[in-house]
Amino acid sequence: MSPALLFSFVVAYFVLLLCVAWYTGRNANNDSFFIGNRNSNWMLVAFGMIGTTLSGVTFVSVPGGVGKSAFAYFQITLGYVVGYFTIAYVLLPLYYRMQLTSIYNYLNHRLGIVSYKTGASFFILSRVLGATARLYLVVNILQDTILSSFGVPFWATTLIILLMILLYTYEGGVKTIVYTDTLQTTCMLLGLIICTFYILNYLHLGFGESLHLMGQQGMTRVFNLDVDSKHFFVKEFVAGAFISLTMTGMDQEMMQKNISVKTLGDSQKNIVTMTLTLVVVIALFLFLGGLLHLYAAQVNEPATGDKLFPAIALHHMPPVVSVIFIIALISALFPSADGALTALTSSFCIDLIGMQRRTDWNDVQKKKIRQRTHLIFAALFLAFVMLFKWINNTSMVNVILQIAAYTYGPLLGLFSFGILSKREVNDKLVPIVCLVAPLICLAIDLNQAAWFNGFQIGPELLILNGALTYTGLFFISKRKTA
Repeated sequence: MSPALLFSFVVAYFVLLLCVAWYTGRNANNDSFFIGNRNSNWMLVAFGMIGTTLSGVTFVSVPGGVGKSAFAYFQITLGYVVGYFTIAYVLLPLYYRMQLTSIYNYLNHRLGIVSYKTGASFFILSRVLGATARLYLVVNILQDTILSSFGVPFWATTLIILLMILLYTYEGGVKTIVYTDTLQTTCMLLGLIICTFYILNYLHLGFGESLHLMGQQGMTRVFNLDVDSKHFFVKEFVAGAFISLTMTGMDQEMMQKNISVKTLGDSQKNIVTMTLTLVVVIALFLFLGGLLHLYAAQVNEPATGDKLFPAIALHHMPPVVSVIFIIALISALFPSADGALTALTSSFCIDLIGMQRRTDWNDVQKKKIRQRTHLIFAALFLAFVMLFKWINNTSMVNVILQIAAYTYGPLLGLFSFGILSKREVNDKLVPIVCLVAPLICLAIDLNQAAWFNGFQIGPELLILNGALTYTGLFFISKRKTA
């Protein structure tokens, strides 16, 4: 299929998103943008969060990684379940009881204003890096498959995508995203299912037969029992629990949608439903990954890793499946990028500049500041995508997990200390602790081969970072006075 025709489908899909944005963004105000007027439908939020949680990285990297690590990613997925249930029954009751617009306001109430701003700053750093890493992967595929044939440079492709996202999030924010995420998750899952059935039909295989063939090639192994390996089951299970706890429960982007639901009970149903669905969807992504490797062997496709799925979908499948793949890929891209832009704008406005506390600004002034902030973060996204293009890592899943280990660790330590301890911290020293802990982790990560005699630290570096932050906070704290 010609790049021009593929691009026309991309434009048509974007026009559909704009129509949804126009309809949902009418008469939107700051409350609509930040928390959807606390009136979001829990079923829509649950379904839409699947797309936000998975993103374009899962859509491409998880299937592509099956050839190297088999179904081992499912170890982390099982840990996700523990983390999400902790969010539903520990963190959400806390957030609803305090009626938070920004979840980092909890740190203000519990630890102090400096701790509050430190937590928000680490969220902004982590979300900028994580979201742009995801964005880079999908933009790179669109560049290679569509826009490069028109002579459009990579930076211009990135700018076009960001302008699209800006157009439909500029007014409505969370109120719009709840609906666009639902549409995009639907398209992504349809793409996943259609590609799976197409390959099964092409290879003349049933479900059981395909699993048997994958097993013969060592692709169905889930559990790694090598204690020294980075992918040891216990490490990845525990790390998965803490990754979901921090990257969802302590992340303004993800919780912004949850606390936009009217009641705590509905928000908890949203998390539980999303969790159970997510496990099934990731299992299907892994199964598709195995099928892609079987298919690649049949058609002599040399691509591996993140490039495998796009290469097969665009060069070895019928045109209609290629279109479905592109739409599904964009659908996987937009929920993570649009939600990140909105959440970053919200956190900066609410947490760092205290928009809701400013009585000297009227609603018109606040809206202008919010819109300008939205544009500034879009420009930051462009800069960081170009940085990732320069780095050009072949597996963005690993990059994102590594970023999370360093940037979410201090958030894990701050929230854990606030919830589990009754001690009072020296608020002014909190930023120092939150900077030192990741630096210690970096030193350990760089020297682990020499220091630990073959034992490898993987995703559990996040837990170590959080524990170091917690310990540092303990040393700068004292017993709470009566």
